[in-house]
Amino acid sequence: MKELFKRYPKLISCRAEIEAALALLSECFRTDGKLLLCGNGGSADDCEHIVGELMKNFLKRRPPSADFCARLGTLGEDAKSLASCLQGALPAISLPNQSALISAFSNDAMADAVYAQMVYGYGKPGDMLWCISTSGNAKNAVLAAKGARAMGLRVLSLTGERESDLSRISDVTIRVPERETFKVQELHLPVYHALCAALENVFFDA
Repeated sequence: MKELFKRYPKLISCRAEIEAALALLSECFRTDGKLLLCGNGGSADDCEHIVGELMKNFLKRRPPSADFCARLGTLGEDAKSLASCLQGALPAISLPNQSALISAFSNDAMADAVYAQMVYGYGKPGDMLWCISTSGNAKNAVLAAKGARAMGLRVLSLTGERESDLSRISDVTIRVPERETFKVQELHLPVYHALCAALENVFFDA
């Protein structure tokens, strides 16, 4: 985290919230929970980006356990070769990527509730929802957060600096100090990269 604040000193104003977000995420994964992520437009791409950093190695190697590799070795040469390429993962699902479900639910029910439907279907106590919205007021993300809270999930939001519907309902909101959409997005990336790197340090030794 020190490097984050050295490279982006304006994010020092968010230090407490970033550290609180890391604590929430660490607790989720430590207790075998999974992370659900939602957002729209560029924020949807950010969800995909985060999943890519969590579900495979980011800055360090994440080899499978010796016990798992030994079990693979009993299942044939093709399975044994998996030991050299599989990587430790922190379970995370990007909700915006599910186009068939999004289009079906939006057509049959209510488009703004589609992320809430996914949270209702995938979520369980101990899981966590991460909402990304530059305004903090994206209706589908807000409804997803309300559904998550009703189910007992913790909610993290990443927004711009204004108080918002998401900041009022989330357990932790990181409000980066910008207001224009593209400038907010430019600060979102280093924040979530720093969180992904910190989580990798927490959960993987190699």
